[in-house]
Amino acid sequence: MTLQDLLNKTCLIGLTYTTATGEVLKETQLAGTVIEIDEEEGISIKLMAIEGQETEAEKPPIFHLPPLLEAWFIGTPGHYKNAEHKVDIVDPDFFVTWDIVKKKDDTAEGDHEWWEWHPRLSSPSVN
Repeated sequence: MTLQDLLNKTCLIGLTYTTATGEVLKETQLAGTVIEIDEEEGISIKLMAIEGQETEAEKPPIFHLPPLLEAWFIGTPGHYKNAEHKVDIVDPDFFVTWDIVKKKDDTAEGDHEWWEWHPRLSSPSVN
Protein backbone atom coordinates (compact mmCIF):
# COMPACT_ATOMS: atom_id res chain seq x y z
CA MET A 1 0.00 0.00 0.00
CA THR A 2 1.19 3.54 -0.78
CA LEU A 3 0.03 6.91 0.51
CA GLN A 4 -1.69 7.55 -2.84
CA ASP A 5 -3.84 4.43 -2.27
CA LEU A 6 -5.56 6.33 0.58
CA LEU A 7 -6.93 9.07 -1.66
CA ASN A 8 -10.76 9.20 -1.65
CA LYS A 9 -10.95 6.39 0.94
CA THR A 10 -13.02 6.63 4.12
CA CYS A 11 -11.54 6.16 7.55
CA LEU A 12 -12.46 5.90 11.21
CA ILE A 13 -9.77 7.62 13.30
CA GLY A 14 -9.02 6.91 16.95
CA LEU A 15 -6.83 9.39 18.84
CA THR A 16 -5.52 8.98 22.39
CA TYR A 17 -3.89 12.01 24.05
CA THR A 18 -1.54 11.20 26.95
CA THR A 19 0.84 12.92 29.34
CA ALA A 20 4.57 12.31 29.07
CA THR A 21 4.15 9.67 31.80
CA GLY A 22 1.40 7.82 29.90
CA GLU A 23 -1.70 9.06 31.73
CA VAL A 24 -4.65 9.29 29.32
CA LEU A 25 -5.90 12.87 29.01
CA LYS A 26 -8.52 12.36 26.31
CA GLU A 27 -9.70 9.85 23.73
CA THR A 28 -11.59 10.92 20.64
CA GLN A 29 -12.93 9.49 17.38
CA LEU A 30 -13.25 11.13 13.98
CA ALA A 31 -14.47 9.88 10.60
CA GLY A 32 -13.94 11.23 7.13
CA THR A 33 -12.61 10.89 3.60
CA VAL A 34 -9.01 11.39 2.51
CA ILE A 35 -8.98 14.35 0.11
CA GLU A 36 -5.28 15.15 -0.25
CA ILE A 37 -1.92 13.46 0.20
CA ASP A 38 1.40 15.25 0.62
CA GLU A 39 4.40 13.11 1.53
CA GLU A 40 5.89 15.94 3.62
CA GLU A 41 2.85 17.85 4.91
CA GLY A 42 0.63 14.87 5.63
CA ILE A 43 -2.77 13.38 4.92
CA SER A 44 -5.78 15.72 4.73
CA ILE A 45 -9.14 14.28 5.74
CA LYS A 46 -12.48 15.98 5.18
CA LEU A 47 -14.42 15.11 8.32
CA MET A 48 -17.92 13.77 7.84
CA ALA A 49 -20.77 16.05 8.74
CA ILE A 50 -23.50 14.46 10.80
CA GLU A 51 -26.95 15.21 9.43
CA GLY A 52 -28.52 18.05 11.38
CA GLN A 53 -25.21 19.02 13.02
CA GLU A 54 -24.07 21.67 10.56
CA THR A 55 -25.62 24.69 8.90
CA GLU A 56 -25.58 25.49 5.20
CA ALA A 57 -22.81 28.08 5.71
CA GLU A 58 -20.49 25.67 7.54
CA LYS A 59 -18.16 23.33 5.73
CA PRO A 60 -16.94 20.10 7.30
CA PRO A 61 -13.51 20.71 8.82
CA ILE A 62 -10.29 19.29 7.41
CA PHE A 63 -8.16 17.19 9.78
CA HIS A 64 -4.49 16.49 9.11
CA LEU A 65 -2.56 13.34 9.99
CA PRO A 66 1.15 12.60 9.64
CA PRO A 67 2.09 10.93 6.33
CA LEU A 68 2.82 7.50 7.80
CA LEU A 69 1.13 4.28 6.70
CA GLU A 70 1.96 2.37 9.91
CA ALA A 71 -1.22 3.63 11.60
CA TRP A 72 -3.58 2.57 8.75
CA PHE A 73 -5.37 -0.79 8.84
CA ILE A 74 -8.06 -2.27 6.57
CA GLY A 75 -11.44 -1.47 8.16
CA THR A 76 -13.78 -4.13 9.47
CA PRO A 77 -17.23 -3.83 7.85
CA GLY A 78 -19.91 -2.46 10.14
CA HIS A 79 -21.84 0.60 11.27
CA TYR A 80 -19.77 2.71 13.66
CA LYS A 81 -21.61 5.34 15.69
CA ASN A 82 -20.35 7.47 18.54
CA ALA A 83 -22.78 10.26 19.42
CA GLU A 84 -20.34 11.93 21.82
CA HIS A 85 -17.81 12.45 19.02
CA LYS A 86 -20.43 12.88 16.25
CA VAL A 87 -19.21 9.80 14.36
CA ASP A 88 -21.57 7.83 12.12
CA ILE A 89 -19.86 5.82 9.38
CA VAL A 90 -20.72 2.57 7.61
CA ASP A 91 -18.04 0.20 6.32
CA PRO A 92 -14.99 2.50 6.52
CA ASP A 93 -12.14 1.55 4.21
CA PHE A 94 -9.57 2.03 6.96
CA PHE A 95 -9.10 2.27 10.71
CA VAL A 96 -6.43 4.76 11.80
CA THR A 97 -5.06 4.96 15.36
CA TRP A 98 -2.58 7.37 16.90
CA ASP A 99 -1.23 8.11 20.37
CA ILE A 100 -0.47 11.81 20.83
CA VAL A 101 1.95 12.38 23.70
CA LYS A 102 2.43 15.67 25.53
CA LYS A 103 6.21 16.14 25.71
CA LYS A 104 6.27 18.21 28.90
CA ASP A 105 3.74 17.82 31.70
CA ASP A 106 4.62 21.05 33.54
CA THR A 107 3.88 23.60 30.81
CA ALA A 108 2.66 26.87 32.28
CA GLU A 109 -0.81 28.09 31.28
CA GLY A 110 -0.57 30.00 28.00
CA ASP A 111 2.86 28.59 27.06
CA HIS A 112 3.33 26.64 23.85
CA GLU A 113 2.87 22.89 24.28
CA TRP A 114 4.74 20.28 22.28
CA TRP A 115 3.07 17.03 21.25
CA GLU A 116 4.57 13.99 19.61
CA TRP A 117 2.54 11.66 17.36
CA HIS A 118 3.08 7.89 17.64
CA PRO A 119 1.28 5.50 15.26
CA ARG A 120 -0.30 2.45 16.87
CA LEU A 121 1.35 -0.49 15.17
CA SER A 122 -1.30 -3.12 15.84
CA SER A 123 -4.73 -3.32 14.27
CA PRO A 124 -7.45 -1.92 16.55
CA SER A 125 -9.94 -4.38 18.01
CA VAL A 126 -13.61 -3.89 17.22
CA ASN A 127 -16.30 -4.62 19.82
